[in-house]
Amino acid sequence: MMLPSFGRRFPYPEFIVAMIETANLTKKYGDLIALDNLNLSIEAGECFGFIGPNGAGKTTTIKILATLLKPTWGEARVDGKTIGYQNNLIRPLIGYVPDFMGAYEEMTVSEYLEFFAACYGIHGNERFRAVHDVLELTDLRGKSSTEVNGLSRGMQQRLSVARVLLHNPKVLFMDEPNSGLDPRARIEMRELLKELLRMGKTILISSHILPELAELCTSVGIIERGKLVYAGSMKDVLSRAHLGTLVKIVVDERPEAAAELLRKVNGVSLVELKNSEGATRIEVTLDTDAAVSVSDLPNRLITAGFRINSMQQAEADLETAFLRLTKGLVA
Repeated sequence: MMLPSFGRRFPYPEFIVAMIETANLTKKYGDLIALDNLNLSIEAGECFGFIGPNGAGKTTTIKILATLLKPTWGEARVDGKTIGYQNNLIRPLIGYVPDFMGAYEEMTVSEYLEFFAACYGIHGNERFRAVHDVLELTDLRGKSSTEVNGLSRGMQQRLSVARVLLHNPKVLFMDEPNSGLDPRARIEMRELLKELLRMGKTILISSHILPELAELCTSVGIIERGKLVYAGSMKDVLSRAHLGTLVKIVVDERPEAAAELLRKVNGVSLVELKNSEGATRIEVTLDTDAAVSVSDLPNRLITAGFRINSMQQAEADLETAFLRLTKGLVA
């Protein structure tokens, strides 16, 4: 059967290396364009962080890739199989974790998992082993006889992950899995995701908790108003945002004068004063290609008669990159 072409074509199946790939993927609701010509390529074993404000198109993308929503045009493939034409081959390969659990709240944890194992066509001893294994993996064995509606929000999210692992999928789509979780539950979910990556799963995860994505993900995609702003490695996205080097300095006295001195240094792009724990901190951002080095800054201050109390070089972070890229500061 001939497949329709929408702009960019995929390579022939024998040359496909990406586990997830989209070409000009678009979804319209009347005049509203929810997803605008999205082009993504995610390799096997990656953890891809999908970042964007509410309404940016993250959930729409995930639902299309999970075969739950039809695109208006464009193409998408999972493990070389085309969405819309080979859904029956794709569904056994994927697991979809929405931001909130569905129904069946009066079932116990074991009943819930056994029910879905049956839906996946897992029976007999194989079903018993599958349920046992996912309970162990998600640390829910002690809750097997508890009703689903008696679980905490964090445990319900872990049960949702356990459900989609029953058939051992290659790919996991996770839509805000940490939404509404307390700090301890977020840590437990993060450790579970790390274990899934060690098992070789390919994970596409959307989240608003950017520091956790920075720790988990090998690559990220930033989407705004349905358009992909950037996609690539974590290192590249920080470079793309032109974050430069951030240095935090505390001087014993006259911080305003010290900040004014540093503003005049060639290669310094930004100097800000921040109050923290009763002290005024000077935050200096150097250009990515600045002629001045970090070690030059204390020399300039000492030569001018300032005494340095502390100095720290900070890492550029994903949250700052996201804010800069989505504000249009980088074209």
